[in-house]
Amino acid sequence: MDILQRLARFLDRPLFPWKKLIIGFSVAQFFFEGFLGVRQYRVLLNKKPPKVLEHEVSQEVYDKSQSYGRAKAKFELVNNLYGQIQNIAFYQLDILPKLWSWTGHLLLSFAPSRFTGEISHSIVFILSFIVIHQALSLPSSIYHTFVLEEKFGFNKQTPKLFVTDMIKSNLLAVTLVPPILSAFLAIIQKTGSRFFYYLWLFGAGLQVFMITIYPIAILPLFNKLSPLKEGELKTDVEDLAKKLEFPLHELYVIDGSKRSAHSNAYFFGLPWKKHIVIYDTLIEKSETQEVVAVLAHELGHWKLGHTTRLFGISQVHFFYIFALFSVFINNKSLYADFGFIKTHPIIVGFLLFSDVLGPMDTVIKLLMNVLSRKYEFEADSFANKLGYNAELARSLIKLQIQNLSTMDADWMFASYHFSHPILSERLKALNWQPTKKVETKEGDKTYADAVATGVDSKDDKSAAVAATGRDEL
Repeated sequence: MDILQRLARFLDRPLFPWKKLIIGFSVAQFFFEGFLGVRQYRVLLNKKPPKVLEHEVSQEVYDKSQSYGRAKAKFELVNNLYGQIQNIAFYQLDILPKLWSWTGHLLLSFAPSRFTGEISHSIVFILSFIVIHQALSLPSSIYHTFVLEEKFGFNKQTPKLFVTDMIKSNLLAVTLVPPILSAFLAIIQKTGSRFFYYLWLFGAGLQVFMITIYPIAILPLFNKLSPLKEGELKTDVEDLAKKLEFPLHELYVIDGSKRSAHSNAYFFGLPWKKHIVIYDTLIEKSETQEVVAVLAHELGHWKLGHTTRLFGISQVHFFYIFALFSVFINNKSLYADFGFIKTHPIIVGFLLFSDVLGPMDTVIKLLMNVLSRKYEFEADSFANKLGYNAELARSLIKLQIQNLSTMDADWMFASYHFSHPILSERLKALNWQPTKKVETKEGDKTYADAVATGVDSKDDKSAAVAATGRDEL
């Protein structure tokens, strides 16, 4: 790894303006994303739906979808500006070194001497950082949940549940951060310049561990999982899993409706023991074969090896991150430019390195979106070959209408932000030929009619179903 060592020496230049460079990258990204947002906003001003949807979507529902899209776009612009101001303020006001110094004094004043080393100090520093970040983001979170989502009938959270979730999340952070961060720092301290090999192995093991304990210890803190009742849906899903040789262990229904009208379905677990979770709102608002079509798409990702490949790509990405971190971990000029003259805490170096890595991560995100959209088309094709063409198409349309999802998108905005193809592209790939409006389980009223009349999802359970394990199906 002489190349990494030479690169480390090359980049450690006294008085190099790291702070200006990182802030410059951040501001440039903000303006670029703002430019993309303006392009998308123009699309959200369109008055007519795309041709492939003109027979499926009423004008009223299209107008409401466009209105929801514009409301979200405005919120994102203001929220991103707020975040940008926070980042610049953190750096320009030297909040990081001040927070490091304050947490150090806190430990010296109240903790036993054996808990005043770098690892204990880093744990208190990160937990304090999390609390500050949560406090600063709280106004945006409250507005998004109780104003924006409430206005369009998607929010089902009560203030009590919102606060309870926040408390549980903080308790979870206090439980998980200390052991994980301790192991992270101890590996770096004890394994020398080639720490990234061991850190990568630790990260892979941690992923497997979290996959194992998540449904047992974490998910039940926020949601109730109940076995899917006997019936046509359970029989059909089990038959599909058997046909595909999917190692299904249990089928669950999750009470996602207590927080939001949005919902999904997904699977998780170890390679030899998988669990499928279906949101109650998806079951309530879809025909049985449409739910099965959704799961055929999801299991297509597994059968085609998408989940395995993405896990492999994530491991390569982690290795690349940890290897590059070894270049910056002892960069005195980076620490000094952010106010750390005498001390060079590893965790602070990792936070600053993450900001340096920002532009490269943007490129990786773009490439991953390209790959993800390719996989979505392949999973749709897989479900189509299983005989679920019409059911999948109807499900996609219903989900789109119920969610008031964006009906069309600017190509540049979609390429940068979307991990899924837009609905019109997917329907064309499925060779969908509309014959009549898609109807709900509730009778002759179409989804378009239900949304257009302004039915409140909280009262009439006109649930907006979104996604099957990702942002959209």
